[in-house]
Amino acid sequence: MFDWIFAPWPWYVAGPLLGLTVPLFMWIDNKRLGISSVLRHICAATLPAKIPFFTYNWKNERWNLLFVFGILMGAIIATNVLTNTTPFQIDARLQAFLAAHQITHYPSGVPEDLFSWQSFFTLRGFICMVVGGFLVGFGTRYAGGCTSGHAITGISQLQWPSLVATICFMVGGILATYCILPFIL
Repeated sequence: MFDWIFAPWPWYVAGPLLGLTVPLFMWIDNKRLGISSVLRHICAATLPAKIPFFTYNWKNERWNLLFVFGILMGAIIATNVLTNTTPFQIDARLQAFLAAHQITHYPSGVPEDLFSWQSFFTLRGFICMVVGGFLVGFGTRYAGGCTSGHAITGISQLQWPSLVATICFMVGGILATYCILPFIL
């Protein structure tokens, strides 16, 4: 009965559904869909210090906190109720590439050789998780939003800076994949 939930949705269904949420948010309450500002809202709500960056009326952004809470609850439901029992499959060429870099254990698609507590204390695990996380956070703040915020919301609102940011995200990702990641692995 729920087979359609477990199967990947085609781009021509998922894309328009995702794309239509942006105008829906704007139409309902003039809200921009985005995630990267949530940490700022949480800090503004919980930090007692009078740091200027966190001193604003965060209560006007409660909807954003509820949105992220909904994402969290959806992930919990999907993980515990809608689990897919089909074994995860990965292309043979990618398996060979990963094996050449001693990455062999990825039961759910996430390579545990890179992203686990054991690998956290290795140099490549630290670089992937901590340095990579810092760069994502710094880049998000520097660019004025995350990839989904710029690529989905900004471009749909025809914002030139979002188009430039999205192009830079893509170029940076390609360069990191082909020029930096091979040295880390």
